[in-house]
Amino acid sequence: MTALTAPTGAPPKAAEQLEHRQRFSPTPYLLLVPAIAVLLLALGYPLVWQVITSMQKFGLAQQFGKPPEFVGLANYTRLFTDPQTWAVVGRSIAFCLVNAVITVVIGVGVALLMNAVGTITRLILQIAMLLAWAMPVVASMTVWIWVFDWRRGIVNWGLTQLGLDFTNHNWLEQPLSFYFVATVIVVWMSVPFVAFSVYAGLTQISEEVMEAAALDGAGPRQRFFSIILPMIRPVLMIVALLQVIWDLRVFTQIKMLQDAGAPIAETDLLGTYIYRLGVGSSDFAMASALSIFVLLLTVALSFFYVLHLMKEDS
Repeated sequence: MTALTAPTGAPPKAAEQLEHRQRFSPTPYLLLVPAIAVLLLALGYPLVWQVITSMQKFGLAQQFGKPPEFVGLANYTRLFTDPQTWAVVGRSIAFCLVNAVITVVIGVGVALLMNAVGTITRLILQIAMLLAWAMPVVASMTVWIWVFDWRRGIVNWGLTQLGLDFTNHNWLEQPLSFYFVATVIVVWMSVPFVAFSVYAGLTQISEEVMEAAALDGAGPRQRFFSIILPMIRPVLMIVALLQVIWDLRVFTQIKMLQDAGAPIAETDLLGTYIYRLGVGSSDFAMASALSIFVLLLTVALSFFYVLHLMKEDS
């Protein structure tokens, strides 16, 4: 079947217009309209409400029907002149970046291990990670809190059996050890996603290429950095971006550890700080202002990743 062409002798402009009409089809764009409408309704309305609330005086009285008072940017000014806010922001960014890096490194290592071992061992690894990934957050946090319990936790017992004095050691009492426990939990919950994603990318690497590199004298390290890493880079960029976003907004793990006896002011991250402002202090306007800031911070941290992904796609 031959493609349609412009009539002989037709002007070049007419031929271009005919070719454009043949290539353009509105059907794909029309099919996207319902999905875009749902997204705008589901995400747009809460976002607009947050922006409006962040510029009002909206507290407990407004929850019972009192009209809110418009205050402009006063909430943002009060929020960002408070040293506590910047302390929480700094802790959150540091916690987010450290956890994302550790998660990606361990996830890549587990993916390489799954790619190297036999079928039975790989199946055991996959089942174990699926169980860890599928466990509800509250259920897994209950177990982890018991594991690090200062009176009867298995971690203190095991370290004491090794000759270290960890009897009645409270892991949640000091901020540094608190964040160590939180990092262990968050990384444990996140590694399966990274490992499965990277393993899927590793399965797409041709065995012939790896064998040819080995025959040419390339060692395991050279093959990893020169062949494997460049070929799975798109997958790594995506999982790293998602981990940064997820770890910046972590809430349940931190909140449950705080409820287990940790000092709140020294261990607050953005998620728990927003919760404390809104639900704890009934200052929903300040909580909304901080939520908008978290959205902008997420966009800023993701900006360079998205630019790189778009550049590679083009």
